[in-house]
Amino acid sequence: MNYVTHLECSMCRLELESERLWNLCPNCRKPLLVRYDLAAVRQKVTREDIARREPNLWRYEEVLPVRKDIYKLTLGEGYTPLITARRLGKVVDFPNLLIKEEGVNPTCSFKARGLVMAVSRAYELGVKALSIPSAGNAAGAMSAYASLAGIPAFVFMPRDVPKPFVAECLALGASVTLIDGLITDCGRVAANEVAEYGRFDVSTLKEPYRIEGKKTMGYEVAEQLGWALPDVIIYPTGGGTGLIGMWKAFAEMEALGWIDSKRPRMVTVQAEGCAPMVRAFQREEQFAEPWKNAHTVADGLRVPAAVGDFLILNALRESQGTAVAVSDREMMDGANLIGRTEGLFASPEGGATLAAFQKLRAEGWIRDDETVVLFNTGSGHKYAHLWVKERKDKG
Repeated sequence: MNYVTHLECSMCRLELESERLWNLCPNCRKPLLVRYDLAAVRQKVTREDIARREPNLWRYEEVLPVRKDIYKLTLGEGYTPLITARRLGKVVDFPNLLIKEEGVNPTCSFKARGLVMAVSRAYELGVKALSIPSAGNAAGAMSAYASLAGIPAFVFMPRDVPKPFVAECLALGASVTLIDGLITDCGRVAANEVAEYGRFDVSTLKEPYRIEGKKTMGYEVAEQLGWALPDVIIYPTGGGTGLIGMWKAFAEMEALGWIDSKRPRMVTVQAEGCAPMVRAFQREEQFAEPWKNAHTVADGLRVPAAVGDFLILNALRESQGTAVAVSDREMMDGANLIGRTEGLFASPEGGATLAAFQKLRAEGWIRDDETVVLFNTGSGHKYAHLWVKERKDKG
């Protein structure tokens, strides 16, 4: 049984019926959120029921939007390890450090979560072609699930993305267009072709369902910690869907009676060369101005503008969290330290979370007795060129 009641605009609170295709709110052009009859779910499902289910994100199906099982695509995404980083913890003198390892998802990143949900729901609602502008990982995930559903996929990526991202999309049958510029430039070209050819746009937060897949990270962290939440979550933020999704998940779980009212302090991490959320947070602004001349080795963080900027900033402030910018060098050092101590080949984005943790510890913002979860959002394999370059530079 499905418990979706309606869609709701995250800004103006306009309510829309859920059984047709929507992108942004038709009233104010802000992201739409899926709403559920949580009181009915609470009567139907317990935490013990969840524990007996298959270890993938569909274990939380009552709070997911796809109605019929036939449309629930899967490659085994979700329920990724939450690792107690013992050796890393000893090095940084912090015993309660955990890593949520998203690099083991299909297509090697957390993007599988959002795109499996977006593509599954689009499939259910009869979409004939899909379109996405992407810095890399989202394009690969969309291509994979579009292939599984038999839906043509059209990908628009910056010309300078690492070659493995392009190769992955081509191997999965997508049509790939490379654009001179950033992801925002890709978005403009993709939007023109969406209008011309009638494709459905699954850009970050420009449809309601990617956030529903990403929110399962929040459900999993709670379940894996015995239905409790950590004191701090440190999350690398480009478009911010995962952070917004987890904040939504925490509210849903409290309404379900699965957790109490305690919330983690949420930390956004961005690159010094592209930090619109950090700047807006520090200036106490509601929205983030686009970042000019964005540059970083972490392609997932090279996002100069985010349609969900106000939702990210709201979550940081409501949680008494913060926003941190780190350098590319600090990201790479963080990824290398994770690798040497925990055997995980972390992406630069994952390395950024450790760099942010170290800064916040040095400032005293994180206390010795707290529990902290770092999100490694993808595998370093697609960024292998960075390590090759490092070795060459060292001679």
